[in-house]
Amino acid sequence: MPQVPQTFDALAVRTWCGLALRALGRAREEIDAINVYPVADGDTGTNLYLTVESAAAAVEAVFTAYEAVPAAPGAGGVSLPDAVRAMAHGALIGARGNSGTILAQLLRGMAQVLAADGETAHTDGRALALALRNAADSARRAVAHPVEGTVLSVASAAADAASAAEGGPGAVALAAHEGALTALAATPGQLSALEHAGVVDAGGRGLVAVLAALVETFTGETPRGLPAGAGLPRPGEGTVPGASGTGAGPAAVLAAPAGVGAGAGTAAAEGHGPGPAAEADPTGACADGAAEEGHPAFEVIYLLEARDSAVDRLRDRLDALGDSLVVVGGDGLWNVHVHVDDAGAAVEAGIEAGRPYRIRITHFGLGDAHTGAGAGRPPRERAQRAVVAVVPGEGLAGLYAEAGATTVLARPDEPPASGELVEAVRRAHAREVVLLPNDADLRHTAAAAAEQARAEGVRVALIPTRSAVQGIAALAVHEPDRRFDEDVVAMTSAAGATRYAEVAVAERQSWTMAGICQAGDVLGLVDGDVAVIGTDVTATAETVLDRMLAAGGEMVTLVLGDDAPDTIAAHLESRVREAYLAVDTVVYRGGRQGALLLIGVE
Repeated sequence: MPQVPQTFDALAVRTWCGLALRALGRAREEIDAINVYPVADGDTGTNLYLTVESAAAAVEAVFTAYEAVPAAPGAGGVSLPDAVRAMAHGALIGARGNSGTILAQLLRGMAQVLAADGETAHTDGRALALALRNAADSARRAVAHPVEGTVLSVASAAADAASAAEGGPGAVALAAHEGALTALAATPGQLSALEHAGVVDAGGRGLVAVLAALVETFTGETPRGLPAGAGLPRPGEGTVPGASGTGAGPAAVLAAPAGVGAGAGTAAAEGHGPGPAAEADPTGACADGAAEEGHPAFEVIYLLEARDSAVDRLRDRLDALGDSLVVVGGDGLWNVHVHVDDAGAAVEAGIEAGRPYRIRITHFGLGDAHTGAGAGRPPRERAQRAVVAVVPGEGLAGLYAEAGATTVLARPDEPPASGELVEAVRRAHAREVVLLPNDADLRHTAAAAAEQARAEGVRVALIPTRSAVQGIAALAVHEPDRRFDEDVVAMTSAAGATRYAEVAVAERQSWTMAGICQAGDVLGLVDGDVAVIGTDVTATAETVLDRMLAAGGEMVTLVLGDDAPDTIAAHLESRVREAYLAVDTVVYRGGRQGALLLIGVE
């Protein structure tokens, strides 16, 4: 048996995130298929996977940053507080759907205990039990109107079982998993929609997979599910309406090893909502798909920067507007999820409370936003070709969208996960897709997304753009009417012929190709490497531009961030006009893009 951690340390967090992501990847289609409450939209498994993928990426970023900087003598590795806080933050910013939002709060609740008052006293089995208790309680508080028979019930049962367990983290995790399994088996008896369909709660099923990964983290073994039929409806009592054949009931789901899909026997839930006893949607299964009578028309999700007092008022207002209200987070950053008929009012409420961003509005009656088509609607005709691009700011997102591209917004220090890129490819709804990552660090993420999209039957070409200005150059020569290969070659050539640079402010002291910089210094990066260290933004930008144009150029592209000096664009345009004949300059507003200025020279 491979060595496994004996305490809940940072390495255990990293291992758990990786195993949970793998488990949800295996179980994703199964969980999607049993998603019938409150509306059968079939994406709970996908939402949970994307949430954990974001959490795992945040933890990996902490380890990568630590490994990149030589440790001081006597310093330890990544600390448990750093790891669990990264996990919770990653889940919060990447949470998708109602179940994903609740899972993010569960992870945040655990982090609050495991990261409290240092590391030493919070690594044993008792600490894990306390963390699971706080996770379940905080998730329940985050839901406006908790209902039993959902992921909340499964989380509470897991915490109860963990509290009664003795021993190390492995024993506590195993008890929590067993308690969750028992609660999951009971969910059909708590919600009539589940009993009628013959399935267990999809969100709870996902949590069982995450807890199974926690057991494997500390024992090296994956726990198995309950015996078929244990405490479940008899075979044939319920099938998922709209599916072909006899649907697999909860017994079939639980008989498989935790985290592994049930296979072809799982019924596909299509277009059927809950019965009369489940008209409200106050819990963890997300209604992202076909609209049902009596349910709000829109799902609204956004991240929100706001004070606690403002969020309390926001909860009251959103609760009056709709249902399925879940608000999670804290310390100034929140993830808001609600189902409403008036999507504009929900967004306006967020604007009054603080600064909402990453706003996502889905109409339940439209089937092109997720995996399933809207009930009773013919599938939307695919376009022949589309461009999907990652962009660093709202301003560039608008520019790319005007040019016909489907965009994925990458905020500073919050890179998109591969699942977000795959979803954007699906949203583009085309037979052929050109993918522009616009960031060298996203090449592996984009490659994984392209591979998954190809497996779904989409022809994808990945152009390795390393900056948004290279993406602008590629998009400028894009011609959807010519042959796909010719279009890709032309776009790749245009991107490759564009040198890129950025001007940013150093956050800390570090070694660079241009020497040692101090926190607060202005850095000019050319083709990804620091070439200039200065003290004035405009002067540094001019030096960078001169170096780039020394090798020639025909077009200069300037993308200004929100924090760039007001006069910098005019100064640089004047510099180009006076010193470089026959060179044109174009200026765009990038918004909150991280860098003060992006420069492209074609």
